[in-house]
Amino acid sequence: MAGEKTIDGITFRIRHTMMLVSDLDRSMDFYTRLLGMDVQRIRPAPEKSERVGYLGYGSEDQYPGLELIETGGAGHVKDMPKWHGHVALYVSDLYKLSDKLKAAGVKFTFGPQPNRPGSRDLVAFIQDPDGYTLELTERHSTSGPPLPRDEARSADK
Repeated sequence: MAGEKTIDGITFRIRHTMMLVSDLDRSMDFYTRLLGMDVQRIRPAPEKSERVGYLGYGSEDQYPGLELIETGGAGHVKDMPKWHGHVALYVSDLYKLSDKLKAAGVKFTFGPQPNRPGSRDLVAFIQDPDGYTLELTERHSTSGPPLPRDEARSADK
């Protein structure tokens, strides 16, 4: 399967990235309506006062997704904890998507623009309804194969 790797007979792949959200319904609307994600599943957890939604492109069994957790009910989390990081999404036409997102009132914190002077690769950063940063990238260049482990270890020294 694409996006996974087997090492010593154990297969690995990224399954999901978890993000705490203040209103699961609002967040699911944002990711499905504006970014075209599928609802992979919803897992109620009333014993923990949680609702959990899994979203992504295609099946959670084959592709990574986002795990969105609402705890304590919609609006219960008034001040979202600061989050330092981002989720990156590939898009095939960043300028077209940016027009759609701007028309919907989505906040852009950067771009869209080339990620380096003269590059055909484009990048933009937006915020979802809870203030999480999403990187949108339109890539025309390729990264190539992964570095061998020994090379990767020596590259950061």
